Amino acid sequence: MPEPLTHLELPEIPKLRSGKVREVFDLGDKLLFVATDRISAFDCILPQGIPYKGHVLNQISSHWFHKTNHIVLNHFKTDRFEEYPDILQPYRRELEGRSMIVQKLKPIPVECVVRGYLTGSAWKEYRQTGQVCGVELPEGLPECAALPEPIFTPAAKNDQGHDENINFDQMCAIVGRANSEKLAMASFSIFEYAQKELSYKGLILADTKFEFGFMHGETVLMDECLTPDSSRFWIRSQYAPGRAQAGMDKQFVRDYLESVRWDKQPPAPDLPREVVIRTSDLYRDVYCRVTGQELNH
Repeated sequence: MPEPLTHLELPEIPKLRSGKVREVFDLGDKLLFVATDRISAFDCILPQGIPYKGHVLNQISSHWFHKTNHIVLNHFKTDRFEEYPDILQPYRRELEGRSMIVQKLKPIPVECVVRGYLTGSAWKEYRQTGQVCGVELPEGLPECAALPEPIFTPAAKNDQGHDENINFDQMCAIVGRANSEKLAMASFSIFEYAQKELSYKGLILADTKFEFGFMHGETVLMDECLTPDSSRFWIRSQYAPGRAQAGMDKQFVRDYLESVRWDKQPPAPDLPREVVIRTSDLYRDVYCRVTGQELNH
């Protein structure tokens, strides 16, 4: 198993930001997105990276950007290393398979979350209020129940810690009603398309989040798209409402961290090798199931 990439500098190419997973470099009117193998849990980046994770996230996003371009414009330009500018050519080993060049946009400071099932923070809120982000739901739904129809539950972006769930009127106050309606419609359209595509492959798309930016007044899909870090995928044959589902994501890591009674304050504890390997296997498995292909790395 290869050594994971957890940090990257490209001499002479300015880095704009370093997120929980992605390094973003400035290429003028475009950006270079590099998905590292970093993994975070409970808003803390863990000491160990997960081999292949960056390749999985990058190539699943690329897959969906291509598949959904007829629904809404997105910022993807290329992930073919041969098409990268000359200044990047010395860095094939670091970049190929885990990076893409995208259009530079003005980010919209709201995450667009679509939920088809009652799980995660939505389940917690529903038990307390009968609502999720101001959306009234039927009484008596069990954990992980399929909702009567998908719901749109935006969140205000927060660079420090969790994003804050907001209702639709609060979103309108941030980006305007016309933009909010357009973003909700685009999010539902992508979600419903992906749900149908994945159902043919034996997967359930429980929920996901999208990010958008403005380009010449148009709303454009950006960041990542329908990855294991931004979505919950469940295996349909194993699905049973009334209990938590086995996720195909970093839930395995969260469960380990809960088991060692970590107080969720940095520094995070080391991950045992078996947890790292199992998590890497889960990411590669979801890539194969989503795309129908072996991971290109």
